[in-house]
Amino acid sequence: MLKKIVAIAALAFAFTLPAFAATPVNINTADAETIAKSLDGVGLAKAKAIVAFREEHGPFKSADDLAQVKGIGQATLQKNHDAILLSGEGAAKAEAETPAKPKHAKKAKPAAAAEEAAQN
Repeated sequence: MLKKIVAIAALAFAFTLPAFAATPVNINTADAETIAKSLDGVGLAKAKAIVAFREEHGPFKSADDLAQVKGIGQATLQKNHDAILLSGEGAAKAEAETPAKPKHAKKAKPAAAAEEAAQN
C-alpha cells in the first residue's frame, strides 16, 4: 500500500514539474512582471533589480551578465539558462530549430520527356 502511495505521489510530482519550468523571456526587453513570471526563483523584487541594472548599464550581452545583479546567483542562472534570451536571440533559435521545408521539383511528364530526349 505504501508503495502505491509513493508511486502516485511521484507521478503527480512528475506532472507538475513542467508547470515550474522557466519560460523563455528576453531579458533586454521584458518588463519586471514578465521576468518574474518567466524565470524560476526570480520574484518581482529581483526582476525589478534586473530591469534597473539593464537601464543603468545597457542591455545584457550574455545570460551570465545577470550574475552582476544583486540577488541573482549561479544557481538561479543555471536553473533558467535555457529560458534567458537576449535581443533577437529568440527568433534565431526558433528558425534554427525549425527544419527547412524541402523544395519540390516540378515533375516532367513522362511521355513528353521521352519524346524530347529522343529528338535531341
